[in-house]
Amino acid sequence: MRAVHLAAEDDFEGWRDAARSLALAAVPPGDVVWQAGDNGDLFADEAVREAPADGQFSVPRAFVDLARDVVLHSDPQRFALLYAFLWRLRAEPGLIADAADPLRRRLEEFAKQVRRDIHKMRAFLRFREVADEEGPRFVAWFEPEHHIVRANAGFFMRRFASMRWSILTPEVSVHWDGATLTEGPGATKGDAPEGDPVENTWRTYYASIFNPARVKVGAMLKEMPKKYWKNMPETALVPGLIANAQARESGMIAAAEEKIAAVAGGNSQGAWAALRQEAAGCTRCHLYKDATQTVFGEGPVDARVMFVGEQPGDQEDLAGKPFVGPAGQVFDRALAQAGVDRSTVYVTNAVKHFKFEQRGKRRIHSKPQGPEIDACRWWIDQERVLIRPPVTVALGATAARSLFGKVVTISGMRGRPHDLPDGGKAWVTVHPSYLLRLPDKAAAEEEFARFVEDIRQAAVA
Repeated sequence: MRAVHLAAEDDFEGWRDAARSLALAAVPPGDVVWQAGDNGDLFADEAVREAPADGQFSVPRAFVDLARDVVLHSDPQRFALLYAFLWRLRAEPGLIADAADPLRRRLEEFAKQVRRDIHKMRAFLRFREVADEEGPRFVAWFEPEHHIVRANAGFFMRRFASMRWSILTPEVSVHWDGATLTEGPGATKGDAPEGDPVENTWRTYYASIFNPARVKVGAMLKEMPKKYWKNMPETALVPGLIANAQARESGMIAAAEEKIAAVAGGNSQGAWAALRQEAAGCTRCHLYKDATQTVFGEGPVDARVMFVGEQPGDQEDLAGKPFVGPAGQVFDRALAQAGVDRSTVYVTNAVKHFKFEQRGKRRIHSKPQGPEIDACRWWIDQERVLIRPPVTVALGATAARSLFGKVVTISGMRGRPHDLPDGGKAWVTVHPSYLLRLPDKAAAEEEFARFVEDIRQAAVA
């Protein structure tokens, strides 16, 4: 059994030298015990660091980059796992590109966690000013999850090159005097200052830029867990800002509605055109990244009836117009039989971007989820403020959720009018694409007739 003692928990160079020597000596992974830092064995075999003079081998650069990150992880098995992967990699060079290999996936996850910890240190570390015999010095406390402090020090040296600073962590402390970086022993949170006069200014700035319309508490906590809050002056404001977010957002929406209504009173077509142009650049949810374009509503801005569908399909995404594909053809046929001229109604969708799964060359429709529907309600709300239709028809459950702000069932609401929160009446029916999916011809014809009747009732109302 070979025991290897590395100088520190983040000793990549030491691991690399030892791993090269062990591999050249044909020592299998099961015969090596890896230790690091102060917990090392005094009788560790340092001789394994010396590789045979004529021994050489190469590994893919991607493995070296992966190993640099993995060594910084806190898992005590990381050195052994890396060496086991190296042992296999020498016989199977293509293993580095095999995303299905369990060991490679585990190492990649280690590296991902390390990179995330590095990002959090850069994002959530806060310096506080103190004074010593040489003048101002800035001190910060941070508790990393992995051994990233030395690897991250270069970032702070470049970012705050002209400052004198210290970063204190439980494992190691690093100090910069403007020219030289030095290390010291680990510290405790009590060694760091609690605050400084600059923090009041920072809190005021943070409160002023806090946007309640963009608050997503779950996403915020995932990106910035509460464990980091105690080091950041602005986070003391977060609970209160979140508590007031709904009221502030309602105020912002009301102000926007008043503005649109005022414009609509003088030039409704111009207001609609401006709203459509603004929606063309919408990035309120991730769907814009893959869709061809925003598919906005269309029709007269004084329409008495508004139809709201689910989302644009493949053909709508390419054409930039709602209901022009197969479901649109069913919709047009139903309008005609109900005695409704499509040119007199306003047609739009609850979600303005096409959501799909790529299967070969085909783009297969994928149902929008709650966050995507909620993000797009902004546009539906503004369309309704501008057009103010007495009657709105929800085509399908997604459209109904968008209009009522909650999950509803078509069977429970179909066939009668319902009051909308912003005024007007709503009717709920199926989406025309549902009729296309019915396998039985007789059932499809029966459902189509019922769909036509729903439209006729809404139009009469």
